[in-house]
Amino acid sequence: MTISINIRPSVPPLSKAEDRTKVDVRYSLIAPYANVHIYWDDDTGEMIYELEEPLLNDDQKKILKKLEESMLELININVAVDNTMQNLVEYIDRTARLLIDELNLKIPESIYERIFYFLYRDFIGMNEIDPLLKDYFIEDIECNGVDTPVYIVHRVYRNMRTNVVFKDVDYLASFVEKLAQRSGKYVSYANPLLDGSLPDGSRINATYTKDVTSRGPTFTIRKFTRVPWTPTQLIALNTLSPEMLSYLWLLIEYKSNILITGGTSSGKTTLLNALAFFIPPEARVISIEDTRELNLPRENWLPAVSRTSVGMGKVGEVDLFDLLKNSFRQNPDYVIVGEVRGKEAYVLFQGMSSGHPSISTLHADSIDTVIRRLQTPPINLSPTLVNSLDCIAVMTHAIVKNKHTRRLRELVEVVNVDKDGSALINTPFVWEPGRDVFYFKKQSKVFEKISARYGLTMEELQREFLHRSRLMYNLFKQGIFGFAEIQKIINDYHKDSDVILKKFKVVS
Repeated sequence: MTISINIRPSVPPLSKAEDRTKVDVRYSLIAPYANVHIYWDDDTGEMIYELEEPLLNDDQKKILKKLEESMLELININVAVDNTMQNLVEYIDRTARLLIDELNLKIPESIYERIFYFLYRDFIGMNEIDPLLKDYFIEDIECNGVDTPVYIVHRVYRNMRTNVVFKDVDYLASFVEKLAQRSGKYVSYANPLLDGSLPDGSRINATYTKDVTSRGPTFTIRKFTRVPWTPTQLIALNTLSPEMLSYLWLLIEYKSNILITGGTSSGKTTLLNALAFFIPPEARVISIEDTRELNLPRENWLPAVSRTSVGMGKVGEVDLFDLLKNSFRQNPDYVIVGEVRGKEAYVLFQGMSSGHPSISTLHADSIDTVIRRLQTPPINLSPTLVNSLDCIAVMTHAIVKNKHTRRLRELVEVVNVDKDGSALINTPFVWEPGRDVFYFKKQSKVFEKISARYGLTMEELQREFLHRSRLMYNLFKQGIFGFAEIQKIINDYHKDSDVILKKFKVVS
């Protein structure tokens, strides 16, 4: 009998609950074996994320343990890593059935299927948290140590406690080692901190020993979106307005320098991925990151990731500074840096000032903080270099009508930074939280820069801004959200804007 396992069941339509105490939903994570039940628990007064997996009695658990121990000696790791999911499932199935025969175990097929699920989960997947990684709605998975529940951040219901608990320190340490191996990194007692990316792109941060985190090993996984959010999806979420997108589109096309700022989990990388749709299709893009988070919708893209040292003396280390310095010798049309924190900012802003348009992110929640961070250690830029920045986009994690959401709070133009560090700014776009609406004014200092550089009149720029705003709005109203479809429309606009404007009824 062939085992069938579906790791991508259909995504259910979940809506945000006005009354959390009425929530009671169930959907599949790994069909037909693992489901989740999300409900309100009156006893604890909170939402619960309850993972439902096949039940095994004590005898069946002993059989599972015996099979896992035997398979560890037999399993071919290369087969388990380099093959398709179907081949992996078949390989585990064949190996398990062979061992059952050799060990003379009598297992009914229905019980074997339950046992097989755990073999699949632990050898191919990521053990107890594998179903959580398969949940489309989960953004973060957080383990704070042993004997404490794993928590998740859900797209719809936000923070929830799960029924997944790691109860053994050694087992949890072994699992953190597995996370390190899957991310191509090394973790040990001497090197107890892990920062890397899983094969699906999810970002992993973990600690290994009890003397670093008192509850034992910990891990936090930031889930990776396989397909980036498109610009029209961000309009649908009211993260920003069509006018904001149109403005940023023009800035990117005319090679302006943009810095996206905000707090943790405010949507900086999401916005950065969405803006990449607007980079001209023929342009060469080089991206530089600590851990891979960007997923740009283009072919002419060179993604670079820094590498930590091996052993003592920083042997083999390649940091952001080295990568960025090297990237400017590779003839980029656009440079994207995942996040600037230190000395690499100097190279980035030197590149900006010498004509290499750049986009990057920075942890800061206000314009004053951004300007101050850029000019103080460890970044320590001179006011002259900060002046090469054209626009700062400030993302925020907000609560609107009792619901957690993300908003592009403001778009701020850097007009001039004086020698004393004070900045003259212009704010053409701002979000008003009370009414949850966006306001904008026509005066733009960056448009004036573009007009002077490229010989365009302000009237031409304003007309183009209006056309692109209406195009973005019409695409949103027509329900055009697909990754490939949006990218084709934007690429076609670069080739012949009149055809696209007429096709989508922006102009007659």
